[in-house]
Amino acid sequence: MIQGFYKAIHPRSKQDNSRSVPFLEILSMATETLWSNKLRTGLTMLGVIIGIASVIAITSVGQGVQKSVEQQIQSLGTNVLQILAGSARSGNIRQGVGSSSTLTWEDAKAIAQQAPSVEIVSAYLQRNAQVVYNGENTTTTIYGTDLNYPEARNTHPQTGRFFTPEELNTSAQVAIIGPTVQKTLFGNSDQIIGEKIRIQGEAYEVIGIMEPKGSQGPMDRDDQIFIPLTSMSKRLVGNNALAGVSVSGILVTAENQEKLEAAQFQVTNILRLRHNIYPPEVDDFRLTNQADIVSTFTNVVGLFTIMVVAIAGISLVVGGIGIANIMLVSVVERTKEIGIRKALGATNSAILNQFLAEAIVISIIGGGIGIVSGVLIAFGASTIFKFPFVISVVSVIVGFGLSLAVGLVAGVIPARNAARLDPITALRSD
Repeated sequence: MIQGFYKAIHPRSKQDNSRSVPFLEILSMATETLWSNKLRTGLTMLGVIIGIASVIAITSVGQGVQKSVEQQIQSLGTNVLQILAGSARSGNIRQGVGSSSTLTWEDAKAIAQQAPSVEIVSAYLQRNAQVVYNGENTTTTIYGTDLNYPEARNTHPQTGRFFTPEELNTSAQVAIIGPTVQKTLFGNSDQIIGEKIRIQGEAYEVIGIMEPKGSQGPMDRDDQIFIPLTSMSKRLVGNNALAGVSVSGILVTAENQEKLEAAQFQVTNILRLRHNIYPPEVDDFRLTNQADIVSTFTNVVGLFTIMVVAIAGISLVVGGIGIANIMLVSVVERTKEIGIRKALGATNSAILNQFLAEAIVISIIGGGIGIVSGVLIAFGASTIFKFPFVISVVSVIVGFGLSLAVGLVAGVIPARNAARLDPITALRSD
């Protein structure tokens, strides 16, 4: 190796005295040196590998989870307003939330008639209840809905049907169940249309199975049962509003996302007038905007990802310190070798480039391994936890650029120390 280095830097003629060592020769010698010390090279790369893999994997997982939740929220519609009942008022005294329903089915009908920017309105009642079938039982969420609910929530039966206007008007005891309820009560049987289940002791005929929607956070959107709003109000809950049919919430779909703000303004004013609420009184209902939920979640996940990536970046700093330490030790171990090279005519710049090349090669190879490892980890996580596999090209480029920068910065001081060694002192060292 020393002979090769000598050939590379030894002047062939007086005109070649200023010739610098070709880059490929420097790279070849750096690679040969690192290969001859595999264990030391591997340990030096470890910090860079961990840092780059962490950045790639965490960024990918964060973007995958974000995309998954966005898809789930968007599947419910980004042009949807959800109105929830607040706390009732008695005179000027505001009672606790849930003391009495502040929303009614009549409110929903008024919104449908009076709000020009609104396309679909659906009222619903929501309660948890025990459901029984042939000795099997489960506690699930029961929704009493009107006919517009499937369109408002973008969820439809995949088997069977939804209830009819006549069944809604006559408080028919029919039910559409979610896939999770189906599996819990009926196992693998698909022949369940027409079967009778008991909800809080009341018998209901299964007329449909909802299409699977998956989970949204901790909530399983398939663990639900849908029955007519009138049936739930009379048989399972009982009317507890001062006038009309009490509901837990109202879904409002605007004509498009651009009209969502106008729809929210119109709905708010209609409900305030119907509930006799005037400034500075506080509303007895709450409005949530699906588009705002998506935006808020995206911002939160983005900030969380940045924070974790910043923490992972510490691994890169540690990796850089590791490269610097090992290169400094390498300079001490190779003092005599450096002296021999200088005695054979190697310039300070040739020695400097040699050690810088070694540091950069370590960081590039470590960065490459880190990128591959990060992609594999992200793919494994997306496969296990069932969210989209997303790899950001920017994160890969930034990761590789960081690994190159770490090697360059970490190699400067050791390379400079090696280049400044006095050849006589170096040759006398043990």
